[in-house]
Amino acid sequence: MNQRLASLLPQDPAQRLFLGLVVMLLTGGATALLLETPLALVPAALAVGLLMVLTEWRTLYYLLFLTLAFSREMPLPGGLSMDVPSEPLLLVLTGCVLATLLMRRDNLPRRELGHPLVIILLLMLFWSVVSTMFSVDTTKSVKYLLAKTWYLVPFGLGTLLLVRRPADVWRLAGLYAIGACLTVLITAAKHAAHGFSFEAINEAVHPFYRNHVIYATVLALLLPFALYSIRSTRGAEKTAWWVALCILLFGLITSYTRASVLSLPVAGLFYYVVRLRQTRLVLLGALVAVLAGSTYFLSQNNYMLYAPNFEKTVFNGENFEKHLEATYKLQDVSGMERVYRWVAAGRMAAAKPLVGSGPSTFYPEYKRYTVRSFRTYVSENPEKSTTHNYFLLVLAEQGFPGVVLFMVLLGAALITIETLYHRTQPGTQPRYVLLACGLSFVIIVFHLLLNELVEVDKIGSFFFINLFMLIRVGSWAKGEVVKW
Repeated sequence: MNQRLASLLPQDPAQRLFLGLVVMLLTGGATALLLETPLALVPAALAVGLLMVLTEWRTLYYLLFLTLAFSREMPLPGGLSMDVPSEPLLLVLTGCVLATLLMRRDNLPRRELGHPLVIILLLMLFWSVVSTMFSVDTTKSVKYLLAKTWYLVPFGLGTLLLVRRPADVWRLAGLYAIGACLTVLITAAKHAAHGFSFEAINEAVHPFYRNHVIYATVLALLLPFALYSIRSTRGAEKTAWWVALCILLFGLITSYTRASVLSLPVAGLFYYVVRLRQTRLVLLGALVAVLAGSTYFLSQNNYMLYAPNFEKTVFNGENFEKHLEATYKLQDVSGMERVYRWVAAGRMAAAKPLVGSGPSTFYPEYKRYTVRSFRTYVSENPEKSTTHNYFLLVLAEQGFPGVVLFMVLLGAALITIETLYHRTQPGTQPRYVLLACGLSFVIIVFHLLLNELVEVDKIGSFFFINLFMLIRVGSWAKGEVVKW
């Protein structure tokens, strides 16, 4: 009997392993359905993760980007949430990357691991730990630290391990573009039923995006990759990128998102700043402007002069032109609600200037620091959004050291883009990768002035990938060949 049973089993060890995984998945799935709990699938998930660690996890990495546009936020007990399937995949990938580095210690050059951008990111993570120790909500802050870790490891170290050639960059961006373009088509079909009205766009982007800002930011950050992929590819692949470019532009225009549309000419201006070697001058000018503006608004409470008129602050959802007009007249409710949160963030920073309130604690802590004169009719904030300015968010939650480190990171990245631009040859793949990642990074940073998006999986992913690809382009510029 035993011999007969053994003869029915696959003789190849790989086939036996596959059969074992199938049995685990079927057993776990059946148990999960009977007991109505997903916990029964945990052993099978762990087995798949372990198999990826011991064999080939490259597929899992690329699968993440193919499904990233469809990731959705799911609520968890305790008021927390998780992006599915992106965060479970990131958790497994974190184990894969760390296991790979432990088993093959010489996989990444020391020069890349010791790059200033990596050091600044580690300092930022360290300061987040310090801030967490004084957090007003330790649970939320610890979740922030865990999420930051499984962002940095896969999107940072994982990218350096797997993205070895320019072709890998276009493949990575292409997989994300496929998912993003599909969401544009689905959104457009839903949006068309409402005549592509400005009022209906937020409803149309559900369930794939929380709001039209995240939707438009994703499309905008992919446009530089589409542009330079067209220059880097031929034949059917080039045609596919042209189609993707048109779809992305269509989605961006019909998203009616002011910041995303404006981010494109800003990225174009930065390109000429880089060519003229004026990045340091622009950064200095920006720093002077921030210091001068802060001094003016804080002096004798001048910020109170800009308190909105509650009755006149409105949302022109039915007319995008009136929405733009209300913006520059300081009568747009979304714009003035931002000011309401910014004032609260400034007062939070004044109360705890060194360590802040703790990572991921702005809501609902900010409500104790609001100024009633800036209140709008949407200030109840049922969606639990935060500052709508990432710099002020970091300042309020992690104090002045946290925001200074973040600003140093951005300055170092922008100067690195300029330096590498003049070290790479025109018309070469390293130059195209540099410009795609650099301009995409600038687009994301511009959005951070009006939104907090680094912790959004669909956007934070490329924030870190772009940073680490600058490190890899530096290796290419020095003629270093990194083998897998």
